[in-house]
Amino acid sequence: MNRFLIPADLGDLKKALEEAKYVKNNPFADQSLGRNKTLLLLFFNSSLRTRLSSQRAGFNLGMNVIVLDINKDGWKLETEHGVVMDGDKAEHLREAVPVMGQYADIIGVRSFAAFENRDYDYSEPILKQFIEFSGRPVISLESATRHPLQSFADLITIEEYKKVNRPKVVLTWAPHPRALPQAVPNSFVEWMKIADVDLVVTHPEGYDLAPEFMKGVKYEPVQNKALEGADFVYAKNWASYNSYGEILSKDRSWTIDEAKMALTNGGKFMHCLPVRRNMIVSDGVLDGPDSIVIPEAANRVVSMQVVLKRMLESLNAK
Repeated sequence: MNRFLIPADLGDLKKALEEAKYVKNNPFADQSLGRNKTLLLLFFNSSLRTRLSSQRAGFNLGMNVIVLDINKDGWKLETEHGVVMDGDKAEHLREAVPVMGQYADIIGVRSFAAFENRDYDYSEPILKQFIEFSGRPVISLESATRHPLQSFADLITIEEYKKVNRPKVVLTWAPHPRALPQAVPNSFVEWMKIADVDLVVTHPEGYDLAPEFMKGVKYEPVQNKALEGADFVYAKNWASYNSYGEILSKDRSWTIDEAKMALTNGGKFMHCLPVRRNMIVSDGVLDGPDSIVIPEAANRVVSMQVVLKRMLESLNAK
């Protein structure tokens, strides 16, 4: 395994979920895999769960872990090809990436959408340069279009808490004061489409996700109708895709509260965190017994550890 960007990189999801159970029950069983191996975690954007869970997963596997915050700890990096570097960017990714590859065995990269150009963001130029030039296995720690470690952890959490074989899972848009990327909802839809769940997506007009993610997915424009009988409610804000990066609505009627959760089948509330209280979700729901956001966050260690374990096994087999 030399990259982790999409579900197909894991192969059979059932086997991956079985491995997740093993890792969760035996977090230190494979420390020999990572001995004398270095994990480099590179952040172009801020992080809490991704940084800490990735470090913990690396430590659990016996790895050395280096964390680099580009905005604080390194030169400003140029990402475009063919530019005259006469501005404030002192180094180009074309040199920086292969250098980083000399110092690490596995590289994780986090880089958000800039919301300046949709085609540019969705082409994933930064992530692709790491794949092309680093010479090392690359893990997406979240990119402009996807957050696979979060979605894998979400699926692990649903498997742990489901009460029926094929639960109804609802992804609902919720209001937020800022424009947020589509990475988490895109990735969540991508993973749930191939999982053994009944997925429904609900959002206001103008908030359609990219067609490549929504193809074949059930969309219900009326939030309350979508929530009826739900086993899991995943609330998340995202900015418009078609009117790229714009906030078209801050409609507080889309906030998940106790009345909305009462429409569900005793549904569990999920969110990737950080979450804006009483914008995305009410205090009562978030602090209530059906909120599983903390176990969901804990499973970020598990999702990362499964990915690292497989990559280390591939490296050690060479």
